[in-house]
Amino acid sequence: MRGLDDLEVTGRRVLVRADLNVPIEDGVITDDGRIRASVPTIRTLVARGAKVIVCAHLGRPKGEPNPKYTLRPVAERLGELLGQDVAFAADVVGESALSETNALHDGQVVLLENLRYEPGEESKDDATRRAFAEKLAGLADLYVGDGFGAVHRKHASVYDVPQILPHAAGGLVVAEVGVLKKLTDELERPYVVVLGGAKVSDKLGVIANLLSRVDRLLIGGGMAYTFLKAQGHEVGQSLLQEDQLGQVRGFLDEAAKRGVDLVLPVDVLAATHFAEDAGHEVVEATAIPADRQGLDIGPKTRELFASKLADARTIFWNGPMGVFEFDAFAGGTRAVAEALIASEAFTVVGGGDSAAAVRKLGLPEDGFSHISTGGGASLEYLEGKTLPGLAALED
Repeated sequence: MRGLDDLEVTGRRVLVRADLNVPIEDGVITDDGRIRASVPTIRTLVARGAKVIVCAHLGRPKGEPNPKYTLRPVAERLGELLGQDVAFAADVVGESALSETNALHDGQVVLLENLRYEPGEESKDDATRRAFAEKLAGLADLYVGDGFGAVHRKHASVYDVPQILPHAAGGLVVAEVGVLKKLTDELERPYVVVLGGAKVSDKLGVIANLLSRVDRLLIGGGMAYTFLKAQGHEVGQSLLQEDQLGQVRGFLDEAAKRGVDLVLPVDVLAATHFAEDAGHEVVEATAIPADRQGLDIGPKTRELFASKLADARTIFWNGPMGVFEFDAFAGGTRAVAEALIASEAFTVVGGGDSAAAVRKLGLPEDGFSHISTGGGASLEYLEGKTLPGLAALED
């Protein structure tokens, strides 16, 4: 995979596919982590005299303009982080995009409007997607793929454009792939994976693949209740995927057969209902009252998980341990994060809600070896899947 040093960019128009899919509320960015992660590659291109055209998506506008999903606030924040003005094109491949890109001088930057305003970006029809990719590629001379959070998508800006233009991987993608190789090809053991989040179904493939690789697998979050139910325990009103019970029993059997230490919660915070101010109590994970729902792992589980992480040499964490958005139920997620920080292992936070939790809880980002910008992409890589965006950059 070629990197930035393999491209002669001075005076040339470089299309950078970035991942700027950040949360915005009432026009205000609430977490700029992905924008900050994109800055080094853009700054490198600016310093080398490129005319930089940044493209990205935001949310799911379903192929048509929607002011709720405009990237205009992102352009302003990107300019602040770069320390220079960032022009904004009010469309993707229309008159505004052509005007703004043609006006660029060496070292200047423009951000195009949301890629997903164009139906061709996500189209499953190859010809439709390719037609849009040709228009997007027509704005530039070179392509840099730096949106790691989107490389598992077969979208025009990720998969088709690098087949049209001379291309290279940006620094962020190179770094992410290097980290993932340490979790697959260059492992130091004990290797411990912590999985949380709401649904087992979101992580079926990665669990199946990890059972042949890990020494320990710690399960928390909403998905833990399907595991507990599969063992025959009462889970009350907790999140449960009944259609996954058979699959989960298979995971439990496979872990036992392979000697993998699969660790489930031993206690939980059982709440009266799903709310920030819900009444709650600590109960044994095997005896959740029928009228209660687990919203976080309990204090004994936090200690147990920390002990299982203490001697690890490699740790991958993806998914919160509870409803961290509610302060009352953020303690489990904080405990796992702090155990990673205290560890001497190579520690990777697998993007998505885990990365958001680190920032929301005010934890030091440099306390981890790596915080991924792409939760879904990281999981699919660990699942052993071919990621279209990486495949397109490797040729």
